[in-house]
Amino acid sequence: MSRTWFAGDLETVATFWRIARRDGVTLGFTTHDRDLWLDGVLHRASPGMVPSAIRKSADFEADSAEVRGSITHEAIASEDLASGRFDRAQVRIGLVDWQTGVREILYAGTIGAMTEEDGAFAAELISRKAQLWRDPVPRTSPACRAVFCGPGCNLNPQHFTRNVRLSAIDALANAAIFEGAPGADLHAGGTVHWLDGPQTGVVTGVMGPGESGGLVLDVPLDETIPIGTRARLREGCDHTLGTCADRFGNAVNFRGEPFLPGNDMLTRYPRPGQ
Repeated sequence: MSRTWFAGDLETVATFWRIARRDGVTLGFTTHDRDLWLDGVLHRASPGMVPSAIRKSADFEADSAEVRGSITHEAIASEDLASGRFDRAQVRIGLVDWQTGVREILYAGTIGAMTEEDGAFAAELISRKAQLWRDPVPRTSPACRAVFCGPGCNLNPQHFTRNVRLSAIDALANAAIFEGAPGADLHAGGTVHWLDGPQTGVVTGVMGPGESGGLVLDVPLDETIPIGTRARLREGCDHTLGTCADRFGNAVNFRGEPFLPGNDMLTRYPRPGQ
């Protein structure tokens, strides 16, 4: 039988929330005045972080919630927010009786937009019900809709992934130069997964080659990254049929319709001989 919360005049109830980042780190926080162990995760007492009101509905409309707090806890750093460590992290918010350990999850979702101002942050939470609004039916497109080396593409990612070491940083261009890396133009649209150093676990996208011969990244580089830091480099793909056929020999798995006439064909005026 589920517990009826706040049924008495005096309750030993606290709020807790758990954040599971994509780099494998799980953080727990609670409004209680001392740390609590829940499901094998230590939830730190953090009264400066409070979830807002949670609105839940019985229909398909996404539930809404928000978390606000100050960047004072050792587990929440401004640098981590800026580097994207908390982007799309899974979030669970619930109630716990800190005497008996009885608990209940009230909200489940992921972190969406995050803002930071004057040492405080606000995180918008996206409910799991939001996935019900996603249209699973693919639409036609001239470019390939499959993720490179993912389902549908069917290429082996091991053939296009290599471990490299950082040799230099171009801070002005936000570019990283790696030892033994092949042509930078092959990695436009690819990823860099840092294996050690201050950005361990962070996966950044490659925007394209830089003037210095490095890779321009879409997340600000930590200038304290030491030379020799290890990273896993994945090539990219521009999702065109020519690249799929000529570079990868994978046109049979191309998930696009490059020769399908567009709407402009419907507006053309017919002429004799056509």
